[in-house]
Amino acid sequence: MNINKIVGGLSGALFNHINYKLSIFRIRHLYRRWGQLLEAVIVAAISATVAFVLIYSTRDCQSLGSDPNPYPVQLFCSDGEYNAMASLFFQTPEESVKSLFHDIAGTYQPLTLSLFCVVYFLLACWTYGLSVPSGLFIPSLLTGAAWGRLFGIGIDYTFPSLGIDIGKYALLGAAAQLGGIVRMTLSLAVILTEATGNITFGLPIMLVLVMAKWVGDYFNEGLYDIHIHLQSVPILKWEPPPISSNIVASEVMSHPVVVLRSVETVERIQNVLKNEQHNGFPVVDDFDPDVDEGGTFGSFRGLILRSQLIVLLKKKVFNSQKNGVVNRYSNLTLRNFREAYPRFPTIEEIHISVHEAQCTLDLRPFINPSPYVVNKNASLPRIFKLFRGLGLRHIVVLDNKHCVIGIVTRKDLARYRSCDKDGKVGIEELNISHT
Repeated sequence: MNINKIVGGLSGALFNHINYKLSIFRIRHLYRRWGQLLEAVIVAAISATVAFVLIYSTRDCQSLGSDPNPYPVQLFCSDGEYNAMASLFFQTPEESVKSLFHDIAGTYQPLTLSLFCVVYFLLACWTYGLSVPSGLFIPSLLTGAAWGRLFGIGIDYTFPSLGIDIGKYALLGAAAQLGGIVRMTLSLAVILTEATGNITFGLPIMLVLVMAKWVGDYFNEGLYDIHIHLQSVPILKWEPPPISSNIVASEVMSHPVVVLRSVETVERIQNVLKNEQHNGFPVVDDFDPDVDEGGTFGSFRGLILRSQLIVLLKKKVFNSQKNGVVNRYSNLTLRNFREAYPRFPTIEEIHISVHEAQCTLDLRPFINPSPYVVNKNASLPRIFKLFRGLGLRHIVVLDNKHCVIGIVTRKDLARYRSCDKDGKVGIEELNISHT
């Protein structure tokens, strides 16, 4: 069982490493649609070709009575026999997993399991990440069940007096393979234990998953974490990076900041929403967008969301005079903001005439006057805990005079993570997608 854990961790780490290299190749060279389609066609053709070559070359023919499958495949075998390799390939992956778990000893030759395990491992590694729907859970279980059953056959051949159940080794091999790839422990232990319907398997499955995770973590991260980093998704970890207390908000924040004045022209609001993809904008006083303020962006008044601005423009809540004397928001209610949720219209769908663009919009009745803000000297761990504990998307950074100097988003925080190279722990900065 200990060998199962180690093999699961090593094979999982190898799977993740190969898939990482393939994903890098896809990002650099197969970003066009025709290239992605061509790769999918090539994978399908190679998978079918390799399967038929293995089925023809191995000729692992078994008597029909020994296979519990109601629809055995005779391919390249004599009458009254079925092809064990063909059964593994032509059954659904779920049925193949069941067969490796429950079929009696002698159903599959060691050579059949060895070739199937290696080929299916490589095909599953190549398939994950294609631009077509493809799974990871069942292919990992099937690969692990194949080498787990092969390991059980070896134990039974070496120590025939033990009378072991080969199917149990297939189960533990499946758990080790899946745990070595995705590095999840508790959830997989519950899923696999429920699948077996026997609570006595809970402890060995948990031990196998934990050991496979430890072995795999020595070499690389789990496959899901690898793809999160490859796609530059701003996922925050549970805890801030260690030894990051010396990093302050002024080093993390985005600068310069796109701000709006308390009474802003419709034309500028429209241009800001077209040119920027941010979800929230600080609202300030004493700021001229045409004048460089030397690093500050006016006195902070509050925060307004992109969705609120969209609704205000859609309802045309404009002041007909630039001085803001005539207001037209008296009939606006909370229902107007809620009825468009969650699919707010885009700024391109809202028509603004030339005359309306010259009007102004008073944002003060709609802003959040007390959003979460931090001082420029706030530490990274403190900002991190605010985001994790409160589920924030952005937080405004102010100087000692209560003027806006920057804004911190989840993407700004996700850029930093701890790294361990040659026994030295440090902080590294990642490239995070802003699309």
